Amino acid sequence: QVQLMESGGGSVQTGESLRLACSASGMSDSNYCMGWVRQGAENRREALACAYMGSSTTWIADSVKGRFAVSQDKAKKMMYLQINNLEPEDTAVYTCAAIRSERCTIGHCTASQYNYWGQGTQVTVSS
Repeated sequence: QVQLMESGGGSVQTGESLRLACSASGMSDSNYCMGWVRQGAENRREALACAYMGSSTTWIADSVKGRFAVSQDKAKKMMYLQINNLEPEDTAVYTCAAIRSERCTIGHCTASQYNYWGQGTQVTVSS
């Protein structure tokens, strides 16, 4: 049973940075695509980033490119989302998600493609 657990959320001021972490367990191998999705006040899920586990190839949504970066530690089965220059519009629940890599295409990641989800971590940005 794949389990994902996020950490690193919190309440920050505009312009500050956060690093979110996602810990994965229960994976039988490393053939997974992992990503980050957020859901804000409008209740719309937005895909932010994704990557094949252990690969340097990543995808970042155009809406956050330049401020968001994704990285991972394959050995620890961790994925990170670095968020810089936070804005009030970034306020949302950020959730880590995963799917078998054969069902994922980096560059075409969507919020609805995943079948494993973490509980989410709240990020609140005040002006």
